[in-house]
Amino acid sequence: MNILTPANKPILIGQISGVFGVHGWVKVFSHTEPRDNILEYTPWLIKKKDGWHPVAFIKGRKQGKTIVAQLKDVDDPDKAHALIGCDIAIDESQLKELAVDDFYWRDLQGLKVIDLEGNLIGKVSSMMATGANDVIVVKLEAEIAKAKNAKESLIPYLDSVVKKVDLEQGLIKVDWDEDFD
Repeated sequence: MNILTPANKPILIGQISGVFGVHGWVKVFSHTEPRDNILEYTPWLIKKKDGWHPVAFIKGRKQGKTIVAQLKDVDDPDKAHALIGCDIAIDESQLKELAVDDFYWRDLQGLKVIDLEGNLIGKVSSMMATGANDVIVVKLEAEIAKAKNAKESLIPYLDSVVKKVDLEQGLIKVDWDEDFD
């Protein structure tokens, strides 16, 4: 049963990467941070050839560097093996409500990045965690890219650098000199 229409975009949170044990458990590569947060969502939406399907997991845990999970109605290795490579997603309604000045990374992707004078630096292409702080990966505006001989710039996501995030206007204002990095 395909439960999502094209109007509902599932939010990718992981992928089934293998089989664990003889009772049909699956290994999961999690995109959540921390990675075991994937176990807080249910149902999962599993993408099969004919679309997204809801699947409840019975239980799960960290297992070394991966996550393992027991899924409802997946009770042998053959059924689990058939799911290897399937994406795991959730519906947007399952996301936790954030504080006023907190954002999901996905909400920042595609936003314009401007300096304090309003000059366009580029657009957010992705985010990455470095351990010390998150970093905004900015695809540089053409003129800046040519001058720097680079296609992207890394801007630390720190209060001292990121001065304003305006989702409605689609922009992030930063105190950043594009000549810095």
